[in-house]
Amino acid sequence: MIRIRELTKRYGPLTVLDRFSLDVAPGESVALWGPNGAGKTTVVRCILGLVDYEGSVQVAGLDARLRGKAVRARIGYVAQELSFYDDMPLEDVLVYSATLRNVPVARVGTLLDQFRLHDHRLKRVAELSGGLKQRLALAVALVPDPPLLLLDEPTSNLDAHSREEAIELFEELRREGRTILLTTHHMEEMGMLVDRVVAMDGGRIVTECPPGELAERLGLKVWLHVILRSHDTTRALEALESAGFAARTNSAGILVEVPAQRKGQALNTLHRAGLEIEDLEVWT
Repeated sequence: MIRIRELTKRYGPLTVLDRFSLDVAPGESVALWGPNGAGKTTVVRCILGLVDYEGSVQVAGLDARLRGKAVRARIGYVAQELSFYDDMPLEDVLVYSATLRNVPVARVGTLLDQFRLHDHRLKRVAELSGGLKQRLALAVALVPDPPLLLLDEPTSNLDAHSREEAIELFEELRREGRTILLTTHHMEEMGMLVDRVVAMDGGRIVTECPPGELAERLGLKVWLHVILRSHDTTRALEALESAGFAARTNSAGILVEVPAQRKGQALNTLHRAGLEIEDLEVWT
């Protein structure tokens, strides 16, 4: 579905992508993972034809530089920063998008049902929560029923509950057989969202592997932000430190630094100490 060869992008003396090559098979879900400035979003922009580049990009066998309009017709895109007309009702956004893409307006009803937006269809965009805006953005991207989805940091601006809902929607789209290429810096999401992770740094590929292997390959550590139901932080710190974990308190709970592959061990330590976890976030 995607074939990229020797993709290079420079801004003056700065090389953002350096001979980047990637294949994504039809129906495959792939994450571009890495820190800010790694080049993830630039890859997406090159596929969409939003910037000039050296090298070649093909989508479904079509050259993205020579057949840009045909390529974009096969892509649903969700940007990191969502932008809609705030005064427009949700349903009108979809109708407007369908009209622009020359898609029968009847598809709007299907998308409202698929993304559980029917009860919110008359709300103005400005009245929507972050999670509802994300669902609307996905619905807009799927108006033309494209085989390929490009998702740029799709959960970065969502709270924990909205993030869980978004992940469920992405899983449904995977089961439909769509090809998905997403960018992310959230390691904890990748195992649920993708088949393969492409780790990037400095515009190059560092490694490619199944999501469960990435942390061990790169020797990564993460922070667990744990909120206890009992707020017994003293006992929690003692239990964690005796098990060899570095931990400290903050205003809301406890921060535990762990190798990514040992998250479960830290949580089991708290469980064995008789401490009940009320909420949990993983920070990379």
